[in-house]
Amino acid sequence: MAGRINDDDVKAVRDAVPIDAVVSEYLQLRNAGGGNLKGLCPFHDEKSPSFQVSPGKGLFHCFGCQEGGDTIAFVMKIDHLTFSETVERLAAKAGITLRYEEGGYNPSHQRGERIRLVEAHKIAGDFYREQLNGPEAEIGRKFLASRGFDQDAAAHFGVGYSPAGWDHLTRYLRGKGFSDKELISSGLSQDGRRGPIDRFRGRLMWPISDTSGDVVGFGARKLRDDDNGPKYLNTPETSIYKKSQVLYGIDLAKKDIAKSSRAVVVEGYTDVMACHLAGITTAIATCGTAFGGDHIKILRRLLMDNGSARVIFTFDGDAAGQKAALRAFEDDQKFAAETYIAIAPDDMDPCDLRLAKGDDAVRDLVEPRTPLFEFALRQIVGRYDLETPAGRAAALDEAAPVVAKIKTSSVQREVAVQLAGFVGILDQEYVVHRVNQLAQWARGRGGDRRGPGPAPSRTGAQHQQVQAPAASGPALNLRSPAHRTERELLKLALQKPALVSPAFDAYGVDEFTAPPYAAVRQCIAEAGGAELGVAETREYLVQVLDATPDDTVRKLVTELAVEVFHGKSIDEAYAGEHLVKVRLRAVDRRIDDVQGSLARLGSNVAPDHLAAAQNEVWVLQQYAQSLRSHGAAAL
Repeated sequence: MAGRINDDDVKAVRDAVPIDAVVSEYLQLRNAGGGNLKGLCPFHDEKSPSFQVSPGKGLFHCFGCQEGGDTIAFVMKIDHLTFSETVERLAAKAGITLRYEEGGYNPSHQRGERIRLVEAHKIAGDFYREQLNGPEAEIGRKFLASRGFDQDAAAHFGVGYSPAGWDHLTRYLRGKGFSDKELISSGLSQDGRRGPIDRFRGRLMWPISDTSGDVVGFGARKLRDDDNGPKYLNTPETSIYKKSQVLYGIDLAKKDIAKSSRAVVVEGYTDVMACHLAGITTAIATCGTAFGGDHIKILRRLLMDNGSARVIFTFDGDAAGQKAALRAFEDDQKFAAETYIAIAPDDMDPCDLRLAKGDDAVRDLVEPRTPLFEFALRQIVGRYDLETPAGRAAALDEAAPVVAKIKTSSVQREVAVQLAGFVGILDQEYVVHRVNQLAQWARGRGGDRRGPGPAPSRTGAQHQQVQAPAASGPALNLRSPAHRTERELLKLALQKPALVSPAFDAYGVDEFTAPPYAAVRQCIAEAGGAELGVAETREYLVQVLDATPDDTVRKLVTELAVEVFHGKSIDEAYAGEHLVKVRLRAVDRRIDDVQGSLARLGSNVAPDHLAAAQNEVWVLQQYAQSLRSHGAAAL
């Protein structure tokens, strides 16, 4: 059993790996002001960025779904890792050797499954690349050369070769300490009659990386006629490789996709290579599956769906390519980006086009020209004889439900007008009305309109929009002046502890009227108080997070730690104002409590108790007056 990772090493990992650098591997971040960054949340679907990262504090928080935490928490959630696996992975990136509290460090036994499988793939990638230089791989080198790729291109994309024998890689990985169970789990080996054998044999190999750059699988192309397998063979589904959630080339393209707000989706590994070598460094491809919803999520986080974002699909002009384009259009509305389609002359893919006409032709191919919706509708309409009324009606019956799925009403109307032109119907308003009927019918039924018949007309076109359920977390009345002031004071204590320390540390939990805020105050106290944060804000926040009793309070801490302040100048005067307001309300509440208690007791109160209570009220009233007159100086 793995020992507990040394606490000092965990702290060293947190300090060594900047949270913005880690988060940027998964989504595009932009300046949010106040030293914070923002982006589209990777944990829930959203159209405008509510996910914030605070590099100075080492924290993230989403104001939409309330997820939050530090670098370790982010990686744990997004890659579904355990705490130990996450620390080990980040430590490897930072070059930190971890110590374990119990027993010696044995990597083969103490690393988490994902860490082990990723390491196996890294070693396999190095092995395959080395094999590409051997005499057996000449057939692979000739294939690459025939596609216009030299040795430097192969090295840039990590292309390798798997030997034709039964178990070359399997024996090599065993020698590196990997068990047969790990080799089977990784998809690099498969069961044979006498034990594990190599899954890939005698093939050209492309490493497939996730967004963070870890190799999680391989794509393999057959080279010999006596290979009875499919033309392309990919890694099977494993715990680290899900074909619907990976995009080939994303590790190389992500920075330029984020920078240019543009992505080019091609169909194969060699197409990605051709595009990148031609200067289209935003090209990516799916790995043996259709482009779908999970792929869109990856791209949306990089594009941030701003108004200038573009996604260009390149599909072959044959029937399969047209089918792929229509499938892509089905998911088009999940993008806020503009989507286009590019089809090369003579139905060539980008790799063939580069060979035939050079890099300029590839660059010209992916210039946005034909919107994807236009291509999809023309494909549908083109199946019918538009010279006859029956043909035009049938074309409209199939195409109108597709347009009705467009969520934005203004865009839906514009496309409906264009559909009228494609079909050849002069009465544009008739087509617009038809599409609108279908859209209303689908909304009323809570699903997509699929039948070809006309949707029933509806009266009372005012449809209330169903609101998303409220984000999980503590319910707070932010219209309450007391709650607003308490929230701002806690933000000061977490973000600017030097402005409120040491006065804040003398505040009791009961001075915070909202139970969630009282819980945060308790966590700050258990972490050592705001005074601890004066010297080391990041470590102080880690201590506060460690003191949280549950996820609800933890999420609130991260929210308060990254939320912007309401004041224009966050200085000692601002801090003093909120310290005084919270204390003054607490004093006034105590006065009311004591006086209310005396009123309820009436003449039944004991003389000594009455004298003590009256004295307490007098002292509290004097203190309240002092706070009102002298402000923070009276604390």
